[in-house]
Amino acid sequence: MTTDVSIVWLGALASLLAGLATGIGALAVFFIRDLSDRLQDCMLAGAAGVMLAASFFSLLLPGLEYGETLLGATWAAALLVIFGVLSGAGALYYIHQRLPHEHFNLGPEGPDASHIRRIWLFIIAITLHNFPEGMAVGVGFAGGDVRNGFVLAMGIGIQNIPEGLAVALSLIAIQYSRAKAFAIALLTGLAEPIGGVFGAALVWLAEPVMPWTLGFAAGAMLFIISNEIIPETHRSRDKTMATFALLVGFVVMMFLDATLG
Repeated sequence: MTTDVSIVWLGALASLLAGLATGIGALAVFFIRDLSDRLQDCMLAGAAGVMLAASFFSLLLPGLEYGETLLGATWAAALLVIFGVLSGAGALYYIHQRLPHEHFNLGPEGPDASHIRRIWLFIIAITLHNFPEGMAVGVGFAGGDVRNGFVLAMGIGIQNIPEGLAVALSLIAIQYSRAKAFAIALLTGLAEPIGGVFGAALVWLAEPVMPWTLGFAAGAMLFIISNEIIPETHRSRDKTMATFALLVGFVVMMFLDATLG
């Protein structure tokens, strides 16, 4: 039986393992000379598909179930989860507007940051991406649901592998060595256990609002998918292939959630 404290530790451990998968993907940078834009878009779109399925099957649906148990009414549970989704998306939007960062393909975003080195803008952008993923893993252990938490961690870890490679190769493209690109990609993955502890602690400290917390994590991830990843992967003529890659990522995560249940 899990305790409140063990939920926090499980969230931290699972999100750490998922974050380290970024380094596994980045290792390939020592063996791959180049990655075509088409393949990179497909990899990132597949990762978005995993995140999208995780938002629905591992966060929103459990949130509705917890809400019905707590409130005794489906409509009230739905409203609480919806409020969480909008809160999570709004929080990420607020942070994006106030932290300067730069996307690998779409360029700079946020306040003027001409005084900040370009590499730090990339690191901020990747951290903004990884933190909600880690938070989602931590929140996934809500109610002591270890299976759901680890399925979420597995899905996030799988999608972190191509992300790690894409990040490392993008850093090489702006004249960073392979070793430094690998190290930075690995370190950015460590934002996930921070998010994992935060998410698990939210569940621990505020168990009565678990439906809102699960919705918040889902909303943060949905914001990243729609505002960051899809525009990045649909900027070229290969957007149809990227769409199918997203669908593949979605069904892979759906399969994991269904078969490991």
